[in-house]
Amino acid sequence: MTQPADAAANADVDALAYDEAFAELERVVARLEAGGESLEGTIALYERAVALQRRCERLLDGAVLRVQQLMTRHDGSVTATDVRAEDAQAE
Repeated sequence: MTQPADAAANADVDALAYDEAFAELERVVARLEAGGESLEGTIALYERAVALQRRCERLLDGAVLRVQQLMTRHDGSVTATDVRAEDAQAE
């Protein structure tokens, strides 16, 4: 269960753009991997990482929906098309 102080500390996550949230998530994960934090510090970093990861997921889900809505067929009709991560990385 999330404590009110934790909720307040992570409230700013919802204001972050995807690139900002992802960059911070990478920094937090690097700190966790490096170790050396106290137990409380590690827990706080982990909670922050979870909040950032969820923010990134929500933003990506929204982007996928927008792409699906924007896909059009050759005849001009609009169709929802699934977008797969492996297709997006093929550039």
